[in-house]
Amino acid sequence: MTRSIRVLLLALLTVASFLGVDSSLRAADISVRLAPKSVGPEKASAAVIWLKPLHDDPSRAVAPGRFTLVQKNKTFTPHLLVVPMGSSVAFPNTDPFFHNVFSLFDGKRFDLGLYEAGSTRSVLFSREGISYIFCNIHSEMSAVVISLNTPYFSIADSKGEFRIAGVPSGDYDLYVWIEGQRQNSLDKQTRRIHVGSESADLGEIRPDEPEREPHRNKFGRSYDVDAHPIY
Repeated sequence: MTRSIRVLLLALLTVASFLGVDSSLRAADISVRLAPKSVGPEKASAAVIWLKPLHDDPSRAVAPGRFTLVQKNKTFTPHLLVVPMGSSVAFPNTDPFFHNVFSLFDGKRFDLGLYEAGSTRSVLFSREGISYIFCNIHSEMSAVVISLNTPYFSIADSKGEFRIAGVPSGDYDLYVWIEGQRQNSLDKQTRRIHVGSESADLGEIRPDEPEREPHRNKFGRSYDVDAHPIY
């Protein structure tokens, strides 16, 4: 066998090896967007999408981390926080008065009790779920922490657009969360998709009209609108 033939065969084997690479190692970008009527200043809502592979791959697991949700001027910042499952979230109180952070709905349930200015308390989000965060003293305070066991998620930008980069080929369930939507409405948005080697636009998400009802305090009662707490 001449040297030129050996070189040619080696080149052909290299190309064949490349073409035979497991398609699951290839990655694509996934785009989705909210329908136009659901965006804009008067319609703006916090929204997240995420993909869960049908077959778990431990090599793609996301390590938990430490995050912060600040209380300042009777506001949680950021309002929406997406964290890997198992992460710790600190709730520092930077206001000059007491707060009582709690979440008793759906995801992680906790009650941090009253704590003073300059102090911090933390919560471990040990399982997947959506946690609605409030203050038992100040009804105007609210936030959302979404704990996920997947690296493939996106938070909507100001135009209501999502983009998840570097998604390996395979089959996934697409989940949607939009603030103000009831769970049965969100469940209707769940769908199974196949990701190939090419980037894909999955079209529009058309949510129902949001339903914003006043939340209750940690005792399950309405807030006293006439109360003027000194803390």
